[in-house]
Amino acid sequence: MKQYIGLYLRGVAMGAADVVPGVSGGTIAFISGIYEKLLDSIKSFDLQAIQFLRKLEIKHLWAHVNGTFLLVLLSGIATSIISLAKVITYLMDHQPVPLWSFFCGLIVISTYLVLKEIKKWDLISGLALLLGTIAAWLITSLTPSSTPEAYWFIFLSGVIAICAMILPGISGSFLLLVMGKYEFILGAVQELNIPVIIVFGLGCITGILAFSRVVSWLLKHYHNITVAALAGFMIGSINKIWPWKEVIEYRTNSKGEQKPFITENILPEQYATITGEDPHILYGVIFFIVGIVVVYAIDQLAKRVQKQ
Repeated sequence: MKQYIGLYLRGVAMGAADVVPGVSGGTIAFISGIYEKLLDSIKSFDLQAIQFLRKLEIKHLWAHVNGTFLLVLLSGIATSIISLAKVITYLMDHQPVPLWSFFCGLIVISTYLVLKEIKKWDLISGLALLLGTIAAWLITSLTPSSTPEAYWFIFLSGVIAICAMILPGISGSFLLLVMGKYEFILGAVQELNIPVIIVFGLGCITGILAFSRVVSWLLKHYHNITVAALAGFMIGSINKIWPWKEVIEYRTNSKGEQKPFITENILPEQYATITGEDPHILYGVIFFIVGIVVVYAIDQLAKRVQKQ
């Protein structure tokens, strides 16, 4: 029961991370020691699983896909997304510096823990780290765009977002933001818009079944290089979650509200000068440390569970 509770709480943490544009649930899975197990469970939905289902051999199917593990984890993720969607939205609008500082601390310590997984460095691993950092930095510099609300594009958005969500450092939420579908999907969850949720969910299922096999294969055959690239993605994602930003351009959402559209990272003292608002540096430092402590606690908990 203790292991199930711990797994459920990891799911809650993954769901909370996935709601925020700039943070990946894959990061939480990686540092909490369940990343490769999650990939293996996802890719077990194969032809053998279809045969078990066709013959209604539910017990064998459940064991084949590690059903209990997935059920507990997904329950935590779903609980978090449904319950925290409004909270995270509120904090992004009203307490951005503490929120982004918390996730910035989370990413920094997570990157350190991920890099510890590399036992032997070489030129290729170092290059993978650099390229991963550059790729994530460029991706997080993309400008959000206006896109259709047709079901085919919602499905495509699910495919792309879920591929990013299982990669540490690449935020599926941010890619939804880039595709102009973040608030649309978040609103569908809050309003329980079932058709949109189903289509988006089908896209997620399609994307994760395909992409999990690719990542799992890379980890098994090129572990150090893949981990270095993933760590680079995490470093590059700091470009998106830096707490102090200047809004260059606003946009009007579907509710007629003005929302930041294009932003630029600035230093805290510049923030005070440009915006005329308190940069809340002390809060930023405190929540940065809180982020580090939370991840460290998750890491220690994961190590205890693995020893048991």
